[in-house]
Amino acid sequence: MADTERALKYAQDFVDFVNVSPTPYHAVNTVKTRLSEAGFKELSERSNWAGKLEKGGKYYVTRNGSSLIGFTVGSKFKHGNGIAIVGAHTDSPCLRIKPISKKTSEGFIQVGVEQYGGLIAHSWFDRDLSIAGRVYVSENEQYVPKLIKIDKPLLRIPTLAIHLNREVATKFEFNKETKLVPIAGQVAMDKNEQAAKKKEDETKAHSCADDPELQLTPEEFESVQNVISRHNQSLIELIAKEAKVEPSQIEDFELVLFDHQKSTLGGLNDEFIFSPRLDNLTSCFTATVGLIESTEFLATQTGISLISLFDHEEIGSVSAQGADSTFLPDIIQRLTKVSFDGTSADYFHETMARSFLLSSDMAHGVHPNYGEVYEAQNRPQVNLGPVIKINANQRYATNSPGIVLLKKVADKAKVPLQLFVVRNDSPCGSTIGPILSAKLGIRTLDLGNPQLSMHSIRETGGTYDVVKLSDLFKSFFEHYVELDSKILCDL
Repeated sequence: MADTERALKYAQDFVDFVNVSPTPYHAVNTVKTRLSEAGFKELSERSNWAGKLEKGGKYYVTRNGSSLIGFTVGSKFKHGNGIAIVGAHTDSPCLRIKPISKKTSEGFIQVGVEQYGGLIAHSWFDRDLSIAGRVYVSENEQYVPKLIKIDKPLLRIPTLAIHLNREVATKFEFNKETKLVPIAGQVAMDKNEQAAKKKEDETKAHSCADDPELQLTPEEFESVQNVISRHNQSLIELIAKEAKVEPSQIEDFELVLFDHQKSTLGGLNDEFIFSPRLDNLTSCFTATVGLIESTEFLATQTGISLISLFDHEEIGSVSAQGADSTFLPDIIQRLTKVSFDGTSADYFHETMARSFLLSSDMAHGVHPNYGEVYEAQNRPQVNLGPVIKINANQRYATNSPGIVLLKKVADKAKVPLQLFVVRNDSPCGSTIGPILSAKLGIRTLDLGNPQLSMHSIRETGGTYDVVKLSDLFKSFFEHYVELDSKILCDL
């Protein structure tokens, strides 16, 4: 297959991945499906893994449905050998529906939302928005999660016309609590709103606050108001229909807004990806592809290859399923204690000393209209390959032995690399790299594909960078143990 044709194929596959993954729950579910189709077996943290792992095996485990670790054990693996790890995150900045979201104003039905992560809020105005996430429902005397994705333009956050706000032409400032509120419909057009208003009027006409007959009985009491009373009833009915349940079965949910416009290839020569959530579904996708494709070498591999996809990076990673949790250490502890050959020992520390983490998160490509904000000599460009991210203050965990390793991995895959460092007069973001490096004592390098408009509802990446990062990860999994033995650090 020609290089261009192959690059376009990988890019289109990634676009399809984004379009079915509007939330971390969906992203993890999509990765699970791909791993299962590639022969990976699912494990549970609630079970003992004794006797369940074997050399040459392929496995994955999830936590909270929003974080995932997948790994393969080389057929020639020996305890104490290193683990080649690619880490990424499943979440992206967005708007999340509030616990009590029911609102109306000026005859409009509105939905209360809260900001998740550092989104570019103004990019959410005048977009076709919809809702997706996880819904807990009562079913057969159990409470089970269901994923929903409402595939229709449902909400919109309208801007104020320039005729009513002349300053919007030069600056766009707004209160995120009062102005960043989407509309979902009109009260006059909604049968449930009309019925609720009629009932409210009748209640007011006949109610008496001191009437004991109007007090709740213990059977009627609920510790928290049910979802129908906390949210617009028509919205609840739509969610129930999508989940294929009755509204009364819905116990609670975690739902976010997403851009209904599909991710797509664009540009004069299809060289761009115009998409939501490039940060960081690009890394989730390429890590998964790299791990699956590396299984063709499983029979000769002597180490473990592992991907770790975490939720909550955009808000600091401090959660039960974030990078600062016990998720990855717990799984590695299990892997370094499990018996593959009849012996029983703890190889955690030897394994960590021989392991390496590639912390993959998107990088800032040089912007053609804002070139002055980039460091003069370090200006990564879209479609010219993955970017090694460096920061002297350890906002990124990259150091020279790691760069040497990645260069050799890239040489074997014929993948070009770029370098990035921020200006001294500019702040620097961070990643899961420093967190996991400190937590595990594992050597780490930060990298990622270049993009524009990071944290916008609509970002821009490079079509030809998807296959490059996939190939880089595949090469890393294939060659890590061999190359690591040649790169000396502690003499």
